[in-house]
Amino acid sequence: MTSTFFDAVPPATFEGPDSTNPMAFRHYNPDEKVMGKRMEDHLRFAVAYWHSFAWEGGDPFGGQTFIRPWHPQDDMGRAKMKADVAFDMFERLGVPYFCWHDADVRPEGDTLSESIDRLNEITDYFLEKMDGKKVGCLWGTANMFSHRRWMSGASTNPDPDVFAYAAATVKSCMDATLKLGGENYVLWGGREGYETLLNTDMGRELDHMGAFLNMVVEYKHKIGFKGQILVEPKPQEPSKHQYDYDAATCIGFLRKYGLEDEVKLNLEQGHAILAGHSFEHEIAVAASEGMLGSIDMNRNDYQSGWDTDQFPNNVPEVALCYYHILKAGGLGSGGTNFDAKLRRQSLDAEDLIAAHVGAMDICARGLKAAAAMIEDGGLEDALSARYAGWDRDEAQAMLKSDLATISERVLGHGIEPQPRSGRQEILENYVSRFV
Repeated sequence: MTSTFFDAVPPATFEGPDSTNPMAFRHYNPDEKVMGKRMEDHLRFAVAYWHSFAWEGGDPFGGQTFIRPWHPQDDMGRAKMKADVAFDMFERLGVPYFCWHDADVRPEGDTLSESIDRLNEITDYFLEKMDGKKVGCLWGTANMFSHRRWMSGASTNPDPDVFAYAAATVKSCMDATLKLGGENYVLWGGREGYETLLNTDMGRELDHMGAFLNMVVEYKHKIGFKGQILVEPKPQEPSKHQYDYDAATCIGFLRKYGLEDEVKLNLEQGHAILAGHSFEHEIAVAASEGMLGSIDMNRNDYQSGWDTDQFPNNVPEVALCYYHILKAGGLGSGGTNFDAKLRRQSLDAEDLIAAHVGAMDICARGLKAAAAMIEDGGLEDALSARYAGWDRDEAQAMLKSDLATISERVLGHGIEPQPRSGRQEILENYVSRFV
């Protein structure tokens, strides 16, 4: 079956910063060198299958607004039609990757066995679509939050049969990710948390989640999957409290269960905002601990209280994110996945292309600004100057000393420190020169 959904929309090409074509790149030139590396290889863009093709335009207060040719998404024929459209869009955008959940790509079966058969059938179809083409699988994952069976969690469910069902589901998705040549496998615990402590044994649930993730790592090695295992923090929504609250919480969890050398983080802008952080903060936390794996690039509406998953449009925010990514050595086998969806009033095929074109341009501008700041060195110079006192031998020795010795030194030398400016406004003005 050949897609006709995007036939009226031309492939996106680079036309340069003076272009006024909403379907053309003004800043994203995949072959442009940034710090000696192709822009495409820095950014490693991916399209999210769920928001772009499976989402029907609903929100917490209203249902479907998108009427697509592959709706309703309830049989394999329409699943393959959806795949035709998806791979057509990947090619028109020139993206190197896509990401998926099992529930995005195949209809639910009456049994787990039927669902797995359908997943295998559609991923075989994906392989046909990928043959000879540029696009690959950045990561796969399992949707263990939408169906009512997951209402009390997956690996943290009080029912051991649900834990077992989750284990079988993840196994099937890891197998499919390996088959597609996926470079990562992601776990997001959408229901791994609680709604009330009145019916929750938190310690037991965390132990079960730790055991589950250790099984995932063990199975990765058993099947020879060379990609990264990633977990994705999110603080709330749908659960009142989720165990994977933010980067720091996840890192503590991974260390508690001996997974810090096996699992890294997939971080999302919108989730950072829900946690009361900036995306820059979450990236810096993960990078400082050597656990930065991949990113989901989007944004939230700062006036709404839920995860609105909008396409990015703020160059200064994005630039600071890529600044920390570049300082950490880049995304490695991770990438920039657009976990973002159209507004429910954006009904047309061209809206979907334009949204990705604009987001890719924003990221390209942010990347170039980040690289320029690193090459200029102004922020690093400011950091070095601020912490210069710690480079002295006596300061380093103090870190291995004790309170009594330090106190004796302070009193003996009459140390009376005077505050020094943090120069925040000067540094903010510096960043503004580049964005």
